Amino acid sequence: MLVHLPNGHGAAAVRKALVDTVQTLPPHLKRSLTWDQGPEMAAHHAFSVATDVPVYFCDPASPWQRGSNENTNGLLRQYFPKGSSLSGHTRDHLDAVAAELNSRPRKTLGWETPAERLSKLLATTRQ
Repeated sequence: MLVHLPNGHGAAAVRKALVDTVQTLPPHLKRSLTWDQGPEMAAHHAFSVATDVPVYFCDPASPWQRGSNENTNGLLRQYFPKGSSLSGHTRDHLDAVAAELNSRPRKTLGWETPAERLSKLLATTRQ
């Protein structure tokens, strides 16, 4: 999921967008959120209160603590150069990029795509 932030990436905007996004997930997929030390997560406590999802922070200058996230950042840079603002992109465009990325097999998922794995996880909630 790519979270659309049309009103900037300050702490309040990020908190609202993440709350709105996380609330679309079934409870068993809302286990935790791991973030780096950026100021955009200054409202992490309000996010946790609103969603009942704990937020964990990586140690400074320790990107290996979020390995799959760093890999995804590299994939995203195929579409958006590092440091570019996503605020100029529409929700539809971000959804299209997310759909493409979620259709790419990943070694960490046993060569399943993120979409396939999510589909399996969602199916377990329907049983």
